Amino acid sequence: MDRFKAVGLFSGCGGLDLGFINSGFDIIWANDFDKDAVNTYKKNIGPEIKLGDITKISSGEIPDDFDVLLGGFPCQGFSVANTKRSMEDKRNFLYLEMLRIIRDKKPKFFVAENVKGILSLQKGEVIRMIKNDFESIGYKVNYRLLKASDYGVPQNRERVIIIGNRLGLDNPFPLITHGTGNDLFNNTTKPYVNVKDILDDLKAVRTRDFSFDLDGKQIHNHIARTNVSDKFWGRKHNVNQHDVCDYLKLWRKKSGISTKKIDAHFGYAHTAGHWFRKDNNSGSIPKPEDWWELKKLLEFDDEFDKRVTEMEEKTIVFEQSLRINNWDTPSDTITATGPEIHPNRKRRMSVRECARLQTFPDDFVFTGALNSMYRQIGNAVPVLLGKRIGEEIFNSLKSHELEESKTEANRVIREEVLK
Repeated sequence: MDRFKAVGLFSGCGGLDLGFINSGFDIIWANDFDKDAVNTYKKNIGPEIKLGDITKISSGEIPDDFDVLLGGFPCQGFSVANTKRSMEDKRNFLYLEMLRIIRDKKPKFFVAENVKGILSLQKGEVIRMIKNDFESIGYKVNYRLLKASDYGVPQNRERVIIIGNRLGLDNPFPLITHGTGNDLFNNTTKPYVNVKDILDDLKAVRTRDFSFDLDGKQIHNHIARTNVSDKFWGRKHNVNQHDVCDYLKLWRKKSGISTKKIDAHFGYAHTAGHWFRKDNNSGSIPKPEDWWELKKLLEFDDEFDKRVTEMEEKTIVFEQSLRINNWDTPSDTITATGPEIHPNRKRRMSVRECARLQTFPDDFVFTGALNSMYRQIGNAVPVLLGKRIGEEIFNSLKSHELEESKTEANRVIREEVLK
């Protein structure tokens, strides 16, 4: 077989999927619930992606006979105390959906990606629980923390990669190819790729809302936030999210309105649910406009009105929100919430610059509003890291296929001799 088949879950705009395509795989089906990300995927990768909530998609809708399942399931809501971890547990459903599809479809390999923090959740119990659950359905499972810059990505992004297979093979992880120029312990690595290496040609080019030609190459999405202010509007009063959560849960119970209906009322996918949860510090407090609309629905009293809705101008902490990007080293992690300031300090990093730091090719065009494009890029797996992982799994599958062919050929020869 020249190419193997893969299916992508939680594919977003397609960073991991594109990396696997570049390593020799065909993506035959993919899924995400973010409309803009799905549109970006369709525009650049293909129509194989289905927009929708994975919890409402049956295994029967997903093609059979593929080799690898890909997916970066969200890690919010894990509770080790919940030993049943049933499909009905809404806090864990996305993780269990991936488990469900692996169990039903039995791909030869699966690759899951997650944030570094999953390793420390509940003192490591969560990652052990995940590993055990995948092993319970017949897979050999290993996980590692990989740093993208070690594999040629111009970004010090750390992500947990979980690989499992049902073939009894060693799970392959890519070998480190890049490092510091004076690494005494490994002199075979190439120097890290720095920000200047890939962004230098854009440093003096003004941002614009349309595509343009630069030295014979089309540049898309070179748009950016221009706000580099050191002020922002924040809550005037300190307020404890757990206290607000308990308060809102009480009033929601009195109203009889479900979290799902509240999400639908606001037009959110899952945001409202975080107003009524406080496990793993994944909860949130409604912004003022949402608070007043929620008050109309639940008809709660004014106990928290002032503390939640009164705002004042505050100074941004430099290290948190006004970080200036590196230039002569790999970038810090590109986030989904907002890019760093360009080294010239006049604007944020543009969408195209962030995309390059995530190793998306220049002809990969992002769709949606500016905030959405930043979010799509920040949530993606670097394409090159995906390619490096994909190459290792491709080679393992190829070797296994050849070994099976030899075994089958030997079996046929033996049968012929015995005749």
